[in-house]
Amino acid sequence: MIYNIRGDKILVTKAIKEYITDKLDKLNKYFDNPKEITANILVKVKGFEQTIEVTIPTTNFTIRNEESAEDLYAAIDLVSDKIERQIRKNKTKINKIEKDSAKKLNLTFIEEEEVEEDKDIVRRKKLNTKPMSEEEAILQMEMLGHDFFVFKDSETRKICILYKRKDNNYGLIETE
Repeated sequence: MIYNIRGDKILVTKAIKEYITDKLDKLNKYFDNPKEITANILVKVKGFEQTIEVTIPTTNFTIRNEESAEDLYAAIDLVSDKIERQIRKNKTKINKIEKDSAKKLNLTFIEEEEVEEDKDIVRRKKLNTKPMSEEEAILQMEMLGHDFFVFKDSETRKICILYKRKDNNYGLIETE
């Protein structure tokens, strides 16, 4: 795996980089071509809390997780364990989707500059999606750890918004 490690209000030392790569290298066994995958890692500090955010976009799905702790090394351990559990938990679902469909889950967020003119909008994202089923959208939303997900339905070709309800079920909004 290729690692893109950067720090926000923290200097990421060689020792921290090595620790992160050692911990995340154990995920390589879950990918067919780990050398073609780039993991984006952001290390942040806010007060006494140190946070590590890991995003691994692949051609089939995007894995994302974030952990905070007073000790950065503890946060790294937690996030690597959570990502591994997330992959193992969803591995059978991912394999089923890949076998059932020739379509691949492919979602790319392209971050743009923060908007300064309008104080209410702090970030904009452009979303490129390939059509997918509702089941694929639920899986992608869970893999990203989001409460909602925007996708194009493969059957109706409509833009849909999938969201997690308070009762832990899902809701779906279809556009016309």
